[in-house]
Amino acid sequence: MPQVFSRRADARLHLALWVGAGAALLAAGAAFVAARAGSTWAVGRPAAQPIPYSHAIHAGQLGLDCRYCHASVESAASAGMPTAETCLGCHARVWSVDAQFAPLRTALALGAPVEWSSVHRLPEHVRFHHGAHTQAGVACETCHGRVWEMPRTVKAEPLHMGWCLDCHRDPAPRLRPSAEAAFDRDWRPVPGAPPSAPGAGTLAALRYEHLGVEVPPLTRCSICHK
Repeated sequence: MPQVFSRRADARLHLALWVGAGAALLAAGAAFVAARAGSTWAVGRPAAQPIPYSHAIHAGQLGLDCRYCHASVESAASAGMPTAETCLGCHARVWSVDAQFAPLRTALALGAPVEWSSVHRLPEHVRFHHGAHTQAGVACETCHGRVWEMPRTVKAEPLHMGWCLDCHRDPAPRLRPSAEAAFDRDWRPVPGAPPSAPGAGTLAALRYEHLGVEVPPLTRCSICHK
């Protein structure tokens, strides 16, 4: 049977196939890297807020406890955001600047919450409970970074699924010995002391198998997903 395509055409076809396969692999690799890059997850990028609030001043210089503004962080799923009453309780007497605090006064007059922009919002299908983490000894800075040094609040960690699972697979090194220690900014582990936290032994004792494979308690899908 006579050759339909010339040898040069065959060579070009083979080259195109190899180049296409290489390009596909490069694109997949680039997508893999981009999906895990901090910029993709807005790490280090501040969100526009209705008021130019500085954690560096309030939590850093003035030393306000996280729980003063995030009042439900020890007991509820949401850490809670400061209300207009909370902010104006101080600023009605100290450094009251009408132009900057207009959104607070408007919210107070309308009986509405302040429209803060979330920096650490998770997808709707993800279930996260602040109280469960702080009671287990997870420090605020583990997820949020050294917030008390931030003039503008930015995301310090990507908070994607892989990042969370890294901690859930081996939580002990990241846990502090008590819930109160989770809010201690100067906390340091005792040299030579084994990592421990409230309830760690109870979690380790739970066993669960899926299709004959044992799944550690903190890595089950239902722990984080609705």
